[in-house]
Amino acid sequence: MMRSMFSAVSGLRVHQTRMDVIGNNIANVNTIGYKSQRVTFTDVFSQTLSSASAASDETGRGGRNPMQVGLGVNVSSIDMLMTQGAAQRTDNPFDLMINGDGFIVVGDANGTYFTRAGALRADVDGNLIIANGMKVKGWTAQLNEETNKYEIVKGEAGSINLADPNFVSSKPKVTDKLQLSGNLNSTSTKEETNFRFYDSLGNYYSLATTLTPSTDKVDGYSVWEMKLGDIKDANGNKLNGTLSPDTAVKLYFDTNGKLASVGNAPAATGNATSIDLVIENTDKTSTFAEKISIDFSSMTQYASASTIDPKTINGNAAGKMIGYEIGGDGVITASYDNGDMRILAQVVVAKFDNPEGLEKVGDNLYKVTPNSGEFDGIGTVGTFNTGVLEMSNVDLSSEFTDMIVTQRGFQANSRIISVSDEMLQELTNLKR
Repeated sequence: MMRSMFSAVSGLRVHQTRMDVIGNNIANVNTIGYKSQRVTFTDVFSQTLSSASAASDETGRGGRNPMQVGLGVNVSSIDMLMTQGAAQRTDNPFDLMINGDGFIVVGDANGTYFTRAGALRADVDGNLIIANGMKVKGWTAQLNEETNKYEIVKGEAGSINLADPNFVSSKPKVTDKLQLSGNLNSTSTKEETNFRFYDSLGNYYSLATTLTPSTDKVDGYSVWEMKLGDIKDANGNKLNGTLSPDTAVKLYFDTNGKLASVGNAPAATGNATSIDLVIENTDKTSTFAEKISIDFSSMTQYASASTIDPKTINGNAAGKMIGYEIGGDGVITASYDNGDMRILAQVVVAKFDNPEGLEKVGDNLYKVTPNSGEFDGIGTVGTFNTGVLEMSNVDLSSEFTDMIVTQRGFQANSRIISVSDEMLQELTNLKR
């Protein structure tokens, strides 16, 4: 049989493989996070008809090159192209696109896998998962006893559960800082406002306050007197107890209308701009901060409309989680109906020495191979675009061009078989 026929058969086979890869690429042109593949060929061994020879002084002839006939073609490799895919904006806060290298770490009872498809979601139990139900892995926030804040603690990556009992609600915080800012109209005769604050149980209270200007100046300073009224709860009930200071607090303003000091003495004897409020609850129904600092440093006295603005700097009632979002560093932050914000967890990424060495297992997933490098089980901080998905990196123009070239290659190899067959037919006809 003719060697050309067998070479052509191998050519048909490899071009069919190449067309299979092209077809799969085109089929996944809209698959999020898909990485296209390419096929490279290599020639197989050749049959040597005549070996090479060197030049000879004896014969007077020069060297001759070897004469070889190739015996076909093989698939050299099917490579994954790990170039970044285009971004598709979705505005879904749980859609993540990895910038640069890396894979989101997921897993189930069968093991750990990796994906570039960042279409995340939460199931009914609060587990952060991907489309096929595998759980997303990362670092869960833990309470720092010293700062009383939840912070990310790096360690072995584990499943992320957003319905953790420590996360679904926000504990109340007692108020220990208040602020009164804005302007006191220099021609006004009285201003009234209310401070709002919380006790250790998250109960809400208000403190009535009246500010009146003094007709006389003290050492050139304009003086306003602030008197504290009753403390009432959210239902309007008066709190039984005492307040300190129990006398009027004086605010001293200079000739430019700026606050000089707060207290019972003019600025010449000090420049304090805050006071400490002490609440003693006779009924012991609530526990307040040992001292509540009230800051007046932003107060002014100009001949313009009063804009008194009392603010609660800290403290809040107990809260219920109302939503969460993922930042560019993969940190998941929850928001609560009491205005509190809390870090819950952080999505991590895995990076490999040779990501092209990973093995595809379907569902946009990859697994480790001996040639990809190992996953350390911890992961690293990644950089994400949120509200965005990474699209397939398939280039249709290249795929269609490769498809034409592959078709012509297949066609040419099939023609070799036809011509070889015709030559064999001629050979068999010699017996006639």
